[in-house]
Amino acid sequence: MSKAYGKVAVLMGGDSNERSVSLNSGASVLAALKSSGIDAHAFDPAITDILQIREFDRVFNVMHGRGGEDGQIQGLLDYLKVPYTGSGVMASAIGMDKVRTKQLWAGGGIATKDFALMQADTDFAAVVKRLGLPLIVKPVREGSSVGMSKVTSAAELKTAYELAAEFDPVVMAESWITGSEYTSVIIGDEVYPLVRLEPAIDADFYDFEAKYERNDTQYGIPSGLSAELDQQAKALCLQAFKLVGASGWGRVDFMKDEQDNLWLLEINTVPGMTDHSLVPMSAKAAGLDFAALCLKLLDQTL
Repeated sequence: MSKAYGKVAVLMGGDSNERSVSLNSGASVLAALKSSGIDAHAFDPAITDILQIREFDRVFNVMHGRGGEDGQIQGLLDYLKVPYTGSGVMASAIGMDKVRTKQLWAGGGIATKDFALMQADTDFAAVVKRLGLPLIVKPVREGSSVGMSKVTSAAELKTAYELAAEFDPVVMAESWITGSEYTSVIIGDEVYPLVRLEPAIDADFYDFEAKYERNDTQYGIPSGLSAELDQQAKALCLQAFKLVGASGWGRVDFMKDEQDNLWLLEINTVPGMTDHSLVPMSAKAAGLDFAALCLKLLDQTL
């Protein structure tokens, strides 16, 4: 069966702010594919001419962030007629842009929290007046919680904006949701077991450190949601995934507030595949080990 795949490039690294995470994801996927007898090779466009990707029969893409997750590499691979894992150009571009994603979801009738776009000359007091406190401030086109911060007073908003703007000139402030955070893993048309994310008590939210560097973040599988809410959340996340035009695999993150309302946060079209990552965690709960998961995703390129 491994011969059917031919020569496989595990696309990783790149030059985004998520390079280190992507290299970890890539190393894990590469090892898993090789253990299954696949002729797989690491491919990092930061050190190898990207056009050499034409020498491969297919691509397993785990290049997170801009360049790898925003439609750019997808467009090139489409042009070169090299099949790849995950979503195509349109869904990748939309999914990388938190504002466009929220606007699309809102247009499709899915509830998502109010937000404001900010720039250097923004009236920050007016943003606080409209959205209230606390707020979460985010670079619009970054992943892995890079550049995000919680704002609890009006005086903090400008500083939070400046931090986010270091990573992306487009910055948003969003109404804070008090409650529990969850993720749904989607492979094909199936929603895998939901995961509840529980950062340590001294963490403001599920930030970069909680995701990749701390060992005291807790993960709940089963998620602890009632059977009714579990099914409602899965249906909502699959609807959100399809509204963006996503395909193959991905994650949709959401929160449940104190009144049991569900609020979508964002979509990830090239999720992490590290030892801290949520896709392998959810797949394992569904009875799929890491090597089998990688083959299942690679099968989508056949």
